[in-house]
Amino acid sequence: MPPLTSLFPYPQVVIMGQCYYNETIGFFYNNSGKELSLHWRPKDVVVVALGLTVSVLVLLTNLLVIAAIASNRRFHQPIYYLLGNLAAADLFAGMAYLFLMFHTGPRTARLSIKGWFLRQGLLDTSLTASVATLLAIAVERHRSVMAVQLHSRLPRGRVVTLIVGVWVAALGLGLLPGHFWHCLCDLDSCSRMVPLFSRSYLAVWALSSLLVFLLMVTVYTHIFFYVRRRVERMAEHVSCHPRYRETTLSLVKTVVIILGAFVVCWTPGQVVLLLDGLDCKSCNVLAVEKYFLLLAEANSLVNAVVYSCRDAEMRRTFRRLLCCMCLRWSNHKSAHSSSAQMGASTRIMLPENGHPLMDSTL
Repeated sequence: MPPLTSLFPYPQVVIMGQCYYNETIGFFYNNSGKELSLHWRPKDVVVVALGLTVSVLVLLTNLLVIAAIASNRRFHQPIYYLLGNLAAADLFAGMAYLFLMFHTGPRTARLSIKGWFLRQGLLDTSLTASVATLLAIAVERHRSVMAVQLHSRLPRGRVVTLIVGVWVAALGLGLLPGHFWHCLCDLDSCSRMVPLFSRSYLAVWALSSLLVFLLMVTVYTHIFFYVRRRVERMAEHVSCHPRYRETTLSLVKTVVIILGAFVVCWTPGQVVLLLDGLDCKSCNVLAVEKYFLLLAEANSLVNAVVYSCRDAEMRRTFRRLLCCMCLRWSNHKSAHSSSAQMGASTRIMLPENGHPLMDSTL
């Protein structure tokens, strides 16, 4: 492997002991006590099979969301720009996880240090962008509810600035370990789950994600109580108690789904990262890390359902897009079949005007 001096733009100043830029990936895994398999085990096959399945579903569903937002002019509103950015972040997450699946198991040992940091950086950047966009959507919805608007009237320039800020923050957190926040010069600080990362980075990343969750809880809780008080005041003047009950239950359902999906998908992985970042020796974090990462990736699939499929107009757009795709496929197969039959037959029936007959039922 060529010297890795050129991979790191900063001066190689050794602060604590020796730097190990020229070592193999196996060296760092052995240092952290993480097993590096040299052949495919049943566990590796199961993880890769599940990972590939989740990645493909994430790619397809989020491509559908992006196509729906781009094709329907009714979605050209700030909230849908943010939903489109969420779909783009989750699409990126699906691609990053797909890249991980093709460079995991026995293939990990063949990675260079640069390739390993690329693999982890793509994953960290995409997942950070997804989480940050979830918080941006919560803030935008809070602004809309407080202003009693169906959709926020934020200027497009401000929404674009918000989206750019999300990606700058995500890229910053994703690139930091490869350029600064690693343990190549301090082996004692290496993480067990991510053997080239510093434990302090994992602790900060986990705490920041948990902070995002707490902020989302605060925002959606405030939205819930505000809307409930408003509906209660309306119910005092109008006989609409059944409608009030329906509205309240619908709001509770939405809030529970949003926060519940985030908790189920993200909290296990963040807790494990935090335990590893705090150097919990008695915690067997390596036994569950791959499955919890898969669960976090599954959130990119859940987001498309929670934030898009509950929108009636979005569902109609999905059906229209899917019907168009099916119709085009049907027409393509029909045309291909007709061409094959005409090519194989020597007797072609034509009407008197010289044009072939067409099936008008298509």
